[in-house]
Amino acid sequence: MLESLLYPQTVAVIGASRNPEKVGYAFMHNLTRSGFKGTIVPINLEAPEILGVKCYKSLDEFGGKIDLSVIVVGGKYVKEAVQNSIKAGAKTIIVITAGFKEVGGKGAEAEKELVEICRAAGVRMMGPNCLGVLNTHHHMNATFAPTVPPPGHISVISQSGALCVAILDWAASQKLGLGKVISFGNKADLNEVDFIQALAADAETKVIAGYLESIKEGDKFLRIAEQAAGVKPVVILKVGITSAGAKAASSHTGSLAGADIAYGAAFKRSGVIRAENFEALFDYALAFATQPLPAGDRVCVITNAGGPGIMAADAAETIGLKMVSPSDASKEKLRAVLPPTAAFGNPVDVIGDAEPDRYIKAFEILQEDENIDAIIVVATPQNMTRPLELAERLHAANKGKKPLLTAFMGGEEVAAGKARLMELGIPNYPAPDRAVAALKAMVDYAQWRRRPARIVDRYPVNRRRVDRVIQWHMRSGIQQVGEVEAKEILKAYDFRILPGVLATNADEAVEAANRIGYPVVLKISSPDVIHKSDFGGVRINLANAEQVRDAFDLMMLRVQRKAPNAYIRGAYVEKMGHRGREVILGMTRDPQFGPMLMFGLGGIFVEVMKDVTFHLAPITEQEAMQMLMGTRSYALLKGARGQAPVDLLAIARALQRISQLATDYPEIKELDINPFIVGEVGTEAYAADARMTLSQVAN
Repeated sequence: MLESLLYPQTVAVIGASRNPEKVGYAFMHNLTRSGFKGTIVPINLEAPEILGVKCYKSLDEFGGKIDLSVIVVGGKYVKEAVQNSIKAGAKTIIVITAGFKEVGGKGAEAEKELVEICRAAGVRMMGPNCLGVLNTHHHMNATFAPTVPPPGHISVISQSGALCVAILDWAASQKLGLGKVISFGNKADLNEVDFIQALAADAETKVIAGYLESIKEGDKFLRIAEQAAGVKPVVILKVGITSAGAKAASSHTGSLAGADIAYGAAFKRSGVIRAENFEALFDYALAFATQPLPAGDRVCVITNAGGPGIMAADAAETIGLKMVSPSDASKEKLRAVLPPTAAFGNPVDVIGDAEPDRYIKAFEILQEDENIDAIIVVATPQNMTRPLELAERLHAANKGKKPLLTAFMGGEEVAAGKARLMELGIPNYPAPDRAVAALKAMVDYAQWRRRPARIVDRYPVNRRRVDRVIQWHMRSGIQQVGEVEAKEILKAYDFRILPGVLATNADEAVEAANRIGYPVVLKISSPDVIHKSDFGGVRINLANAEQVRDAFDLMMLRVQRKAPNAYIRGAYVEKMGHRGREVILGMTRDPQFGPMLMFGLGGIFVEVMKDVTFHLAPITEQEAMQMLMGTRSYALLKGARGQAPVDLLAIARALQRISQLATDYPEIKELDINPFIVGEVGTEAYAADARMTLSQVAN
């Protein structure tokens, strides 16, 4: 896929120039200097040759077929250049020229026309407004960047051309090998999904690293990214974080969700590793490109200094890795080769006067220890350290059974050792916490790769009842689905709903309470009153008819005072349920990635601490359980401080039912069950309150 872009045999440069100040010259310089074995076809109206390559006044004059066309002419000439490229047989066209969609107006219209021309001819277009493409394994530098890194197996895709230039310069200075570097600019046609798919199939690419400002096709991205992550790591730095998606949200779920939350959920679902910043992007990519995946999350640190060892241990514990002690057998072996003053737990401190030989003996013992899944070697430049020798001997001793990451800390004293580690394919980091973070990314990815097959359960439901409720709202032009109707929908999806009746006056409320049985709850019913408690619209534990009557009259009075223009249908009289742990379950529909589920504890945990987790639907039972475990307050659900644990499976299955409802009914934009009451195993969980918002209603 995209063979003509990544491995072309004939490349035309339309707008090639003799002027070293021009972009067209930079392309010719880079193509000729990169050792490209194919044919270069410079198009220039005046020059007979550029850098020793014969020029042509047009592609017609060249007369042959081309695979790839690079267009670097002024904006008003781009359309003609695209048409001529297609006529000459180009399968892919790179438009370097800027001044299109990014400037709006006529530029956007011109860009759209270019795409239409290319698509009509079955030709793919990259750009406009981009840097170009580099393929070190094909000896092709079709960019105007001034520096080129050595060949390697990390391939980079980037929406930003300027960042690509910085990446190339930085990688060259670090001697970090790169394979493909693709700058796709405005992504009018080819976008990140196309490049991820192509690089996933590319034998020379071991790791895909990307910088993205947006994702164009959410559903397709999820599918292609998951396929790619199934064969090689995909590490993405996503920027442009906004909360725009929450501006119009009316539910708890909608207000807590945002664009960044949706991207995080999408990456988690598809197995994409998310980098928090530029450093992390290549920290992770380097580890993936050079080391085997860990079998588990147990890490051991070897150090010659106590402080850095503690730093590594703190970082590992904080981030969720296990600092396990070596086995008893390994400790005995360590005691035989290390001084008595060494530490034999974890970290293994070989102490400050350790020569490379002492490091290597400890490393050889620990890499055979079945208790340990990965090793981080920390070295500070003390008199006996000899970093260069240590680097070479680590490489020689390493059997490649488990990840080996290093943190050679310091400047000039360790510079030669760090450079040698890079040459030998052992990732080095300036501080232990960055090595630990890279290892955690590897652990998470390895766990994702080992996950069981995704089996999404389908529950028997009564869709006819749901259709009736939603169609009535659509016909009536009512976007908010209140508690009464929302519970009808949930009941159709087999949620337990307590007995309840809508009452329009106090007499009806008393009659309903007598029929249901005391104690009861009274709640205002109004499409204009979303957060009932804020308006005095909830009364609980009403024990007799008098209390129900008084509560009804007082509720109507208070709500009318606080919301004089609200349409009030009456009050919902409901059986008072058993006590239990209050949790919130929700769904909001992201415009890119579709329905996104939310879970959190109720009360202060959601209102103040915002301790919630999100996951894209559809969801499996295992993923639902992972949502629960993803909250900081999970320990409370498990039964912390002597409290009985709640029925976790009941919550997980409730999330699965919401997932099914959300995928069955794209009309539902937002959904909250707040609170969902769950007790100990053996008690039946129930939806105490619920509401929904429809995305479209009739005019």
